[in-house]
Amino acid sequence: MTTAVRTAATKRPPMDSMRKTALVAGILYLITFISVATLTLYGPVLKDPAYILSSGSDAGLRWGALIDVIVALAGIGTAITLYPVVRRQNETFALGFVTSRVIEGAMLLTGVVSLLSLASLHQVGAAAGADSTALLTSGASSVGTYNAAFLIGGTLMPAMNALLLGYLMYRSSLVPRLIPAIGLVGGVLMTSSVIGQILGINEKISVWSLIALLPIFLWELSLGLWMTFKGFRKEAPLMVEAAAEAESPDGSAPAVPSPIAVATTAGAA
Repeated sequence: MTTAVRTAATKRPPMDSMRKTALVAGILYLITFISVATLTLYGPVLKDPAYILSSGSDAGLRWGALIDVIVALAGIGTAITLYPVVRRQNETFALGFVTSRVIEGAMLLTGVVSLLSLASLHQVGAAAGADSTALLTSGASSVGTYNAAFLIGGTLMPAMNALLLGYLMYRSSLVPRLIPAIGLVGGVLMTSSVIGQILGINEKISVWSLIALLPIFLWELSLGLWMTFKGFRKEAPLMVEAAAEAESPDGSAPAVPSPIAVATTAGAA
């Protein structure tokens, strides 16, 4: 009997659906940070114009491509997971967030396709009698496509994500407002940096781009950690509404009488 009581006492309460949503979204956000590994894996490919003619292994390139595929799918997964929650705050912005995540994933996958094409050309380049000039031109084209796709998918779209989801998180108070505030600032800075790169007045690696990158990095990391280990703030209006709907027999939030109706009822009494 004592053992049964202890077991019941130590058993954890079941995790509610909103906590599961926050946990899944947080883990997916943290998974996207494995993309940092591609900075090393892609280094020899993107920095050495003659890489395509070398006889070295392209294992790093292929591993990097696989990581980018995982990151693209995880990013889309964050939007799909959070949509049912943040749409309660603003459905238009929630749809915009899902769209920007899908575009981000599509651009990252475009970059993957270009690099895998480069890997195939690299095998040709290592063979005897290959046309080095044509291969160098094709290789440069593949690298250029990757860089352009990354500029949109890996730089501009994260800025759009920060602006859209940052607004939703700030207004809903699902997480401490300091976290989305960092994202909103980072979204503006990163967007300005990308515009500068498109117009040719800002380099890919510059003080401007590094300053813009820092708040985006902190925003996504802190959001992922908070949702993973803390979940949504229970005192947030959306959480209160969701709890009321869960307790309501018909699954809808109980109606709150208006002040006029309350005053009329009190006067009649």
